[in-house]
Amino acid sequence: MASRESKAKKISIRKLGKVNTYHIHLSGIVQGIGFRPMLYNYAIKNSINGLIYNSSEGLHFEFNSNESDSKKIFKDIKFYAPKYAKIINATLNKVVDKKYTSISINNSKTELNNSVLLTPDFSICDECIEDINNINNRRYRYPFTTCNTCGPRYSIINKLPYDRINTTMKIFKLCNDCNIEYYNIHDRRYFAQTISCPNCGPTMKVYDNFKNLISEGNEVTLNFIKEQLEKGKIIAIKGIGGYLLICDATNVNTIKTLRIRKERQNKPFAIMVRDINQASEYAFICDIQKEQLTSNYSPIVLLKKKVNNAAMEEIAPGLSNIGIMLPYSPLFNIILKDFDKPIIATSGNISGSPIIYNDSDAIKNLSQFADFIITNNRDIVMPQDDSIVTITNYKKQRIILRRSRGMAPSFFHSLIISDKILGTGALLKSSFSFSENNNIYVSQYFGNTDNYDTQIKYKDSLQYLQKIVNTNSQSICTDLHPEYYSNQLAHNLSNNVIKIQHHKAHFTSVLAENNLLESTEPILGVIWDGTGLGDDNQIWGSEFFVFENNLMIRRYCFDSFPQLFGDKMSKEPRLSALSICKDVLGSEPLIRPKFSDKEWALFNKVLRADDLLKVNSMGRIFDAVASLLNICDIQNYEGEAAMKLQLLAESYFEHNSLNMKESYFVKGAHLRRIPTVTLFNGIVKDIIQKRSNFFIAAKLHFSLVQIIEIVAENTSIRNIAFSGGVFQNKLIVSLLEENLENKYNLFFNNQLSPNDENISFGQLIYYNQNIDNIKDLNTSNN
Repeated sequence: MASRESKAKKISIRKLGKVNTYHIHLSGIVQGIGFRPMLYNYAIKNSINGLIYNSSEGLHFEFNSNESDSKKIFKDIKFYAPKYAKIINATLNKVVDKKYTSISINNSKTELNNSVLLTPDFSICDECIEDINNINNRRYRYPFTTCNTCGPRYSIINKLPYDRINTTMKIFKLCNDCNIEYYNIHDRRYFAQTISCPNCGPTMKVYDNFKNLISEGNEVTLNFIKEQLEKGKIIAIKGIGGYLLICDATNVNTIKTLRIRKERQNKPFAIMVRDINQASEYAFICDIQKEQLTSNYSPIVLLKKKVNNAAMEEIAPGLSNIGIMLPYSPLFNIILKDFDKPIIATSGNISGSPIIYNDSDAIKNLSQFADFIITNNRDIVMPQDDSIVTITNYKKQRIILRRSRGMAPSFFHSLIISDKILGTGALLKSSFSFSENNNIYVSQYFGNTDNYDTQIKYKDSLQYLQKIVNTNSQSICTDLHPEYYSNQLAHNLSNNVIKIQHHKAHFTSVLAENNLLESTEPILGVIWDGTGLGDDNQIWGSEFFVFENNLMIRRYCFDSFPQLFGDKMSKEPRLSALSICKDVLGSEPLIRPKFSDKEWALFNKVLRADDLLKVNSMGRIFDAVASLLNICDIQNYEGEAAMKLQLLAESYFEHNSLNMKESYFVKGAHLRRIPTVTLFNGIVKDIIQKRSNFFIAAKLHFSLVQIIEIVAENTSIRNIAFSGGVFQNKLIVSLLEENLENKYNLFFNNQLSPNDENISFGQLIYYNQNIDNIKDLNTSNN
C-alpha cells in the first residue's frame, strides 16, 4: 500500500486541451474501505477539482478535466484503489459541464437501485494494534478502535449507502477530537464511519450469571476479564458477529467444565492466540496458513497440533488438528495481551441454535454456560459465526469449511443475472442467495434449519438483507425435499417455486465459480456428500454428472443400500455398516457386537422390508468404514467418523507415497455402475487379514480417487469439477491433485464452501442459466 501511495505523489496530470466534466462510477466493494479519502487525496495531489460521493449505486467521482487526462485519472483510480476494494464495474462518461473550483466529499445519495456490494467485517489492522498498545496514544487499550481499513461493516449496517448514520454507530456522537480526525485529510480516520474513542464510543458492562449488573466501563471490564480468566472462569463476551464463550485454553478442568455445561462431549473447540509466534508454539504453520491467519477476515484455520498435552487433547479429543485464530478485534487483542495464554473461543449459543448476538438474550440464555457475561452498547444487526478454513498439504489449496464473518455476504462473478432470483438452500449448513442488479449476495452460514431458532434467524436475516439491498425476488428456487424448512419457506413466499435437485445445485455452484457454464467441452461433476433427495425420490450422495451444452446428465453413482431409521442413520455409523454389509461375506462377526440382541433382531427385520428408502450417500459409506474399523459407532458431532477416518489415512500417507499400489477398484471395470458391495468386500477382507486400520483408511481414500479416474476414462472427459461435503476432506483433495492433476483439469469451489452452504448459490445459477435436466435411466440402480 505504501508503494502505491508513494507512486501516487509522483503523478502529474496534464492541463492540455478543452476542459469538460467527467463522471466515474465504481460499483462492487467500494464503500467502507477508505475509497473516498483515497480519491480526495489523489485529487489534492494532482490539482483536480470535483465532487466525490457515495450512493446506493456505488462510488461517484465527478471532476473537471480534458479527455486525455480523464482516461489517465480513470486508470489511476482503479490501480491505486484501497487494498480491500473489489471493483466489479467501472465507467467513465462525459456529463453536462459544471465548473468546480475545489475538490470536496459531499453527502451520500440514496438511489432507487442498489448496485454496491456489501463490505464484510474486517479484522483489526496493524496501525490500530499499534494505537491500542501505545501508552501515549489516546486510544491506548480502547477496545473499539477502528479506522478506514478495519472494524465492523456488514454486522452493523442498517441500510445503504455505507455511512455512519446508516449503521449502529449512529447513536455515538463524535467528540471534538474524533471530529477533527474525521475531517483531517492527512489522518487515516478521515471519513472513517466507525471512528470513536474512549470519550465518545461504546462501553462494556459486566453481568454475573444471576443477571446482576456488577460493573461497567471499558478499563475496569478489561481488568475484570483478565482476573476471571486467571481464576479459571468461563466468560461470554460480545464479539464482532455475536457472543463467544471464552476461557483459559491451558486449564483442563475449566475446559471440562465448559464441555459439561455445553453438553459438548467430544466436538473440538477452537482457540484464539495472541499472535503468530504464540500460534507456532501450539501448531505447525506453513506460509499459506500464516497468510490465512493474518488475513483481513481472520478465520479459524485448522492446523496440525505441535503440542498434545492434556489441555490440547481436551480441546480436540482424538484429533491431530486444532482450530486456531488470531484476535480479530481490538478487544480480543487486549485480552490476549493481558492474559498471555491461549483462550478457548467458541460460539455463544444453545446447542443446535444460532449464535446469540442480542445483549438481553445473552444475559438470559448464556448464564447457564458462563460465569459472567460481557456486553457492550454497539448493536449487532447481522450476526455471524467465525469463518473456518483448512489448507491442503500437497498444493496448499484453501478449502472453506464455513463462510461467515469477514467473507459474507458479497460474491464476485462475471455472470449475467437476468432476473431477481432467490435460492433458499438446503437443510444443514444453510444459507440463502439472491441477485439484484447483477450482483449476487450469498448469506453467512446459519447452521441446521431443523432448529426453530435457526429458522427465525434465517428468515429475519433474509428479510433484513433484502431490505438493505432494496430488492424483492421475483423467482424463488429451493431444494426438492418437501420437509426442509428452506422448501417450506419458499412456498410461503411464492406460489411459483422452482425445485432444483440438491446435487445438481452443488455441481452448478462449482461450474459457476470456475466460469465453466459456457464451456465448449464436457465437464464431469463429482458430487459427494451426506444426503440429498434425488429425482427418483431416493436419497443420493455419490453422484457423477456430465455437463455439456447446458445439459446436466446423471451418468454414474454408487449402488444404493437401505436407509435405516431416517436421520438416526447419519448419527450412528454402525447402522450404515449394517445396511451396506448385509450381503458382504464375513462382515457379521465385525458388526454383530455393536448391537444388543433386541437391536439386532429389530434392525435385521427392518432390513428385510421391501419399502425402505434407498441411499447411496458417500457420507454413509465413510461412516460404515469407520464403524467396521471400530473408530466410531455413534457420533457425538456431525462428521466425527469421517474426520477420524481421515486422520488414520493421513497418518499412513505421512510415511508413504500419496500414490498407492493397491485399490479396492479395478481399472476397466464398473462400466456405468459402481458396486458398493465390491468396495466393502475388499475392506472386510483386509480387516479379516488383520491389515492395519491406517492402511485400510488410506486405501479407501486412494480407491475413491481411483474410481474418479476410472469414470473419467470411461467417459473420455478431461475436465472434472468437485463439490459436496466430502470435498472438505483435504486429504482427498490432496490425493486428487497428486494423482490426477497431470492428466485432468481439476476444479473446486473457491469462494464458497463445498458443503451445503453453496446449494443456495447453485440453485440461483441453475435457474438463471436455464440448465436442462436429462434423466439417464441407464444408470438407475435403485
